[in-house]
Amino acid sequence: MVDGSVTRRGVMIGAAGSVAVATTVARADDTNAPPPHRLEGSGGVPVTLRVNGGVLQLHVDQRTSLLDALREYAGLNGTKKGCDRGACGACTVHLDGRRVVSCLTLAARCQGREITTIEGLASAGQLHPVQAAFIEHDGFQCGYCTPGQIMSAVALIKEGHAGSDPEIREWMSGNICRCGAYPNIVAAVRQAAREA
Repeated sequence: MVDGSVTRRGVMIGAAGSVAVATTVARADDTNAPPPHRLEGSGGVPVTLRVNGGVLQLHVDQRTSLLDALREYAGLNGTKKGCDRGACGACTVHLDGRRVVSCLTLAARCQGREITTIEGLASAGQLHPVQAAFIEHDGFQCGYCTPGQIMSAVALIKEGHAGSDPEIREWMSGNICRCGAYPNIVAAVRQAAREA
């Protein structure tokens, strides 16, 4: 401060000090808090999920999405959390053979149904043909959207929607690639469809 006036440096130092104190107090208050998404008491529901050929017995909050059940309870981190609103497709999995966005699907509603994630596509150490085609055609850049892209591609080939590039683009339009690898993704899907 010069002549009692407020300076930018003074405001920044004061703000940084306030944040440090508030963070310390907040951490002290949270020491006895339960871990996130773990239930204490009677608010949860037991859920049996059939995932990638195995059976998972979970106890989750009835509002838990399938995405959170897979990632946080089952430890299957291949399915990605993108927008958490069903708009990007990064969380796409197969539910009874049909693709769904797992962030909008309640885990409790999947009781006893067959769920396939990206981890369940490979068989006996062999990549699924769509996975192999994505690698061959560089159908990814950062790789974040790739599991959802591959799960959608597998489904659209099975559904018979890979007849042309425009059809592939239309049926893959629910999966966003922020890196812009779309031409390579379409090429990979086209090749995998031909080989199917």
